[in-house]
Amino acid sequence: MAKRALITGITGQDGAYLSQFLIQKGYEVHGAVRRSSHLGVADHRLRWLGIHNDVRLHDANLSDISSLVRLVQEIQPDELYNLAAQSFVATSWRQPIVTANITAVGVTNVLEAVRIVKPDTRFYQASSSEMYGMVQQPVQS
Repeated sequence: MAKRALITGITGQDGAYLSQFLIQKGYEVHGAVRRSSHLGVADHRLRWLGIHNDVRLHDANLSDISSLVRLVQEIQPDELYNLAAQSFVATSWRQPIVTANITAVGVTNVLEAVRIVKPDTRFYQASSSEMYGMVQQPVQS
């Protein structure tokens, strides 16, 4: 039986490439997409990589824990990759509450959905290099 992966932020660059990698490894790949995400072109990166028919997209939102609980219940992922975030630095400063709700509370919601439904799910949290500020070394630990 193939492992199941759930990826938030699947329509972004990293999410698309991760999907491609996991598909090549034999995974069943699912992606959480918020309804407002790139209306009409949500899967353009997946199409460009030629994997759009190999990925199952689901409507969910990191700010809505009930949609995340439902999604984890439905998919029963072995692995969950949280790549969703506010990806535009300038917008993050103009919309700090939205940014905090997705980047901080959203992560908590994802973790809580996993804890409630399927606590043995392996979880990966991607974070921005912006959190390091003005770095003095090329590699962070």
